[in-house]
Amino acid sequence: MRLKIAIVHDWLVTDAGAEKVLQSILKIYPEAKLFSLVNFLTYKQQKDVLQNKNVQTSFIQKLPFAKKHFRNYLPLFPKAVESFDLKEFDVIISSSWAVAKGVKKEKEQLHISYCYTPIRYAWDLYEEYTQNLKQPKKFFVQTTLQYIRKWDLSTCNRVDYFIADSQFVQQRIKKTYSRDAVVIYPPVDVESFSLCEEKEDFYLTASRLVPYKKTKLIVEAFNEMPEKTLVVIGAGEEFGSIKKIAKNNIKVLGYQEKKVMIHYMQRAKAFVYAAVEDFGIVPVEAQACGTPVIALGDGGTKETVIDGETGVHFQNQTVSDIINAVYRFENMHFCAKHIAKKAQFFHENRFKKEFQLFVAEKENR
Repeated sequence: MRLKIAIVHDWLVTDAGAEKVLQSILKIYPEAKLFSLVNFLTYKQQKDVLQNKNVQTSFIQKLPFAKKHFRNYLPLFPKAVESFDLKEFDVIISSSWAVAKGVKKEKEQLHISYCYTPIRYAWDLYEEYTQNLKQPKKFFVQTTLQYIRKWDLSTCNRVDYFIADSQFVQQRIKKTYSRDAVVIYPPVDVESFSLCEEKEDFYLTASRLVPYKKTKLIVEAFNEMPEKTLVVIGAGEEFGSIKKIAKNNIKVLGYQEKKVMIHYMQRAKAFVYAAVEDFGIVPVEAQACGTPVIALGDGGTKETVIDGETGVHFQNQTVSDIINAVYRFENMHFCAKHIAKKAQFFHENRFKKEFQLFVAEKENR
């Protein structure tokens, strides 16, 4: 008898790393039913990510101003995810970095959670999210996040098995939930980001321009190296401030289509990345192009970038550390073919095989 599978994703508003994982899971289980708190993907994203699959959303979808401000309904997220009736399903797969792992389940149901991280703004980034807020907003946010923390811990027993997207997240799951997790690295589109051995004399960084990505820090470092060219790709709340401080050796291009991103990634002499990531797909995409990566030796990039072989690590998120790493890089030799070959490990086929095998083993227990 064919098992009925439900897939629960936190929310669908952009085509980012978690959505790329979701896309692969949907390829494995095309007949599964998909649930999400909200679905505000564009028509093209619906086609690319979901293969036009219908999504059952929660009551938050219909709340006022939800399309632009659904995150303001954070206090309602636990109730919203618990409102999904999943009794008809044999297997529940949650794709979770926030509340999806907290769905309710029956005793006989199997729940496997692919966890990108425990809720970062409630745990690891709690101080960062709350320290600069003014009253009374600060009191409201702190109270909300404390409630989310309590609920998050109380729902751990609803997950039968955790899968982490990196060893870094595996350790965070253990620390936060006191639960073990296996590591299955997420899929990366290494075929689209193909090898190019001819490099040009510029550095590249690309990400959403938000504070934790530390793109501004990279720009500040290259401001101190006027003889070196940096190209910045990405959009976000820091775009204006980054554009304002960038000196003449730095080109801030804003958001670019995938084909443009690939063009720059293939030709950059190195890709620079300073964020503490749970995994970090973009640095792997750069390596698939044969481009070495200068990255923070922490979080996901500690695992995906091999110091001295596929790139260079720096230890602290400081201007001086980035500058020193760039000069160290320029005194080293890297083989583009070898870097691209190493990146092939993260091919989608490997993810699909490992994920499907794990679920099948747990189904049969």
